[in-house]
Amino acid sequence: MPSLSEALKSFSAVVITGGSSGIGKTFIKLMQRVNPELRFCNLSRSDPEMKSAELKLRHISIDLAERGRISEVSAEVISWLGEESKNGRVLLINNSGFGGYGNFPEPNLAHQLEMMDLNMRAVIELTGCLLKTLRERGGTIINVASTAAFQPTAYMSVYGATKAFVLHWSLALDQELRGSGVRALVVCPGPTATEFFRRAGMEEGSVADTLGMTSEQVVEISLKALVKGRSQIVTGWKNKLGVALVTKLPKPFAAWLAAKILAQFRLKKVSS
Repeated sequence: MPSLSEALKSFSAVVITGGSSGIGKTFIKLMQRVNPELRFCNLSRSDPEMKSAELKLRHISIDLAERGRISEVSAEVISWLGEESKNGRVLLINNSGFGGYGNFPEPNLAHQLEMMDLNMRAVIELTGCLLKTLRERGGTIINVASTAAFQPTAYMSVYGATKAFVLHWSLALDQELRGSGVRALVVCPGPTATEFFRRAGMEEGSVADTLGMTSEQVVEISLKALVKGRSQIVTGWKNKLGVALVTKLPKPFAAWLAAKILAQFRLKKVSS
């Protein structure tokens, strides 16, 4: 099995969504540290604003949830790949996503529909637009899902359903891609110290530090799974234990249990 450095040297370019903060930004930092020759193309609304003379980063400003925008910029991404790295494998990381907390459709229906567009449709569309290039050059697709994908999540019902979609689609896609020179890896983090909870409408510290992980820990585990050729990784032993337990429960009971746990966040919901 190759080392992480050897594995990342087989890639010449990384296309990532949501690289301006959290897990996405950490992916860029850690991979650039291991392989300074990697070239990155970030698709998100905000510029990562990473100050490094060695970092080879192209930022394309885009609202991935806006319909029609991905098809517009995909040609620009493919052109960038041809100009910046004519050869070498390509790593596509579909990382962008957000959640929401409350009784459906809180905070409003538009929020839920935007979540579906970003968490699901954008992943499908960007992957579909770039798949021909990945097949030609070889590569890997990393899709960031969540441990919420493994059970119904009351008070975060749409978010959990979108991540269940990403999980199952990624595993099916990986099977379809066998023998093509392209693989798919789905990463399922638990609570992570990012801006996720603020965007979801909850206060900082809604989840105890003992239950959460840092974005650095999540990315390190994800990259190790990439090296091993895994198709799925749940980050952290506590998350693995939780997933192992909940997947053995009948779905109605798992939904009831998740509702009991997630109901506790009501007190930490940001006042509107």
